[in-house]
Amino acid sequence: MEKKGKLWQPLPTLQERMDYGKSQRAQVPREAHAAFEFFNGKRADPVALIVESNKNRLPELVPIRHMRMLQSAFAFYRGTANVMAEDMAYTPTTNIFVQSCGDCHLMNFGGYGTPERNQVFDINDFDETLPAPFEWDLKRLAASIVVAGRYKGYADKENKKTAFETIKMYCRKMRKYSTMHQLDIWYSRLDKKTILNVFRNQKEFTTRFKMAAEKARLRTLEHAFPKLSEIKDGQRRIIDEPPLIYHLPESEELTKRAEGIFEGYFENLTDDKKALMRRFHLVDVAVKVVGVGSVGTRCFIALFLSEEDDPLILQIKEANSSVLENHTKKSIYDNHGARIVNGQRLMQAVSDIFLGWTRSNIGRDFYVRQLRDMKASAEIDTFTPGLFSSYGLLCGWALAKSHAKSGMSPEIAGYIGKSDVFAEAIASFAIKYADQAEKDFQALRVAAENKVIEVQLTN
Repeated sequence: MEKKGKLWQPLPTLQERMDYGKSQRAQVPREAHAAFEFFNGKRADPVALIVESNKNRLPELVPIRHMRMLQSAFAFYRGTANVMAEDMAYTPTTNIFVQSCGDCHLMNFGGYGTPERNQVFDINDFDETLPAPFEWDLKRLAASIVVAGRYKGYADKENKKTAFETIKMYCRKMRKYSTMHQLDIWYSRLDKKTILNVFRNQKEFTTRFKMAAEKARLRTLEHAFPKLSEIKDGQRRIIDEPPLIYHLPESEELTKRAEGIFEGYFENLTDDKKALMRRFHLVDVAVKVVGVGSVGTRCFIALFLSEEDDPLILQIKEANSSVLENHTKKSIYDNHGARIVNGQRLMQAVSDIFLGWTRSNIGRDFYVRQLRDMKASAEIDTFTPGLFSSYGLLCGWALAKSHAKSGMSPEIAGYIGKSDVFAEAIASFAIKYADQAEKDFQALRVAAENKVIEVQLTN
């Protein structure tokens, strides 16, 4: 229900919007979300989809991507947003669209620093962001919980319960957001104080959360600068850590090309950020291998200096089309970097002041952000069942906040209602989709054994 006409044209009332959401149940009953069936009994080959997604990547990094995906079914799941997007297109979907993350799994949430140097928890990966049915993010999140739970050795009864409670938390928070004033939703954020208050009775979680927050406070530019750079031949340079950080043979030429990329980035900044960027000059650029699904895309880190002890380190990451674009509405942006940046600003409570986009002189889109700005990520390998469950609740809450910022909380609240029907359906779907993801993982292993795909054996 998009607002049309002049800005002062009245919107539907809150009740009318909730009624619209409720009316969607006639088209897609909430129970229908438990279903996972192939289109006409057929399904695209997941290995072929993975190979297809490699076409625009740096070929020398593709074997690293495959190696990382083969570490576990959970690692595989993280790298196959395109496979799930293909599957989601044939599931029952509502007509309630939000700004979707597009790759909403457990590891794409985390903590980071605000411009005021406070810490918040939020979604932190937006490469695939695009308007899409709200339940698509929920299904990917719930399935990631089951896949990760199995990776940890937890029984499916507990995995389904964690997925159910996560979606239930989303529903509970969404109902609250649906009645809040719009500015209150916009200002809402999951900061340290708020999180510790809500989870105050869960001692194990609050203790771990405080430890992670203190550790993240050290992940700042001041701490990273001496570890990432050195004086070489009289000049400050980024330290090579192959195969994850390295200079190309034509590093001087790369730096020159980067200057052109940053000219476009600079032009897209607001005037106050331009004034800040003018105080720095670019001194070095290196390749950086990141993530699982992103391995092979063009990603660089750039070192800027104002003075020798006054650095700025930015990450420049290639922006390709969203995996959702073939299955929902096309992006309104002609630059995929702009799509990512504007989607991130809409979904996050607060974003990096250096967030921006550009296009290279050969037509590649990029987005830019700071590197390691008080970032904290979940350490799933060290989680106990209790921590795992609490972390799922936190992710469900953060996703509800992000979807509410899209402005569709009354419609979503009207659709999901007050019962547990919707949460139960999504949890049931998660079990079924986890089964499929594990089969797809085994198919990739067979492809590797048969040399259909190339795998780097060391990282």
